[in-house]
Amino acid sequence: MYQSKMSRELQPEEGRSSARRRWRRIAAALMILLLPGLLGAWKVISGESIDRRHVERIQDGKTTKNEILLLFGDPQEINRAPEGLLYTYKSFKDAPAMPYRPENRQINPQSDQLFLIDDKKQIKKPVVKTEGKILKSTLLIRFKPDGQTVMSHEYKEY
Repeated sequence: MYQSKMSRELQPEEGRSSARRRWRRIAAALMILLLPGLLGAWKVISGESIDRRHVERIQDGKTTKNEILLLFGDPQEINRAPEGLLYTYKSFKDAPAMPYRPENRQINPQSDQLFLIDDKKQIKKPVVKTEGKILKSTLLIRFKPDGQTVMSHEYKEY
């Protein structure tokens, strides 16, 4: 104990600060390495996928709108009707790759033209390419006319 106390007294002040800087750099490196994992987990939290365990927690007549928003986040669609609100949640998965057939290859209209002409001879912008996605599941939640309590829900997987 006495030697360690003496060694601290003998150790220069700048040695301690360099050790602190080293630990800060290590902590920063760990945060950078953990960041992609946290961002990947955000997809589940943000609603890109509908968690079946959360769907099982919904009780018609008891679950509130606030609980639904906590479990699933903001809905992709909201329909307001006299009989109540309807929240729609959708999750998608990547489409399987189609086999490549060079004989069927065609240039996409958006690749060689700035504008397309529709049937009414009107100029319109071509549809932008998106990734191939297939509907994986849907969750429909109907609220009572008060808008605060779940009346019914329907979950489908495709």
